[in-house]
Amino acid sequence: MAKVEVYLTRSCPYCHAARGLLDRKGVTYDVIDVGAEPERRAEMTQRANGRRTVPQIFIDGKSMGGSDDIHALDRQGKLDALLAQ
Repeated sequence: MAKVEVYLTRSCPYCHAARGLLDRKGVTYDVIDVGAEPERRAEMTQRANGRRTVPQIFIDGKSMGGSDDIHALDRQGKLDALLAQ
């Protein structure tokens, strides 16, 4: 299984949607809460090529974007292959 990391804030509806998708797929992922640990936002922004919005999702260290992006990958049938790596 791929290593999945999700940078989020607890109150973000897009973060909840992204986590819901990953949960439905049975994915184990690391949560980095930039609301509780604001110093981690700079790390997220650097890793996400300047993107500052949450969620930011990484699969095996590669930036996948946010909730809309992983939902689009799922609709295209590409997300499962990325998660299975």
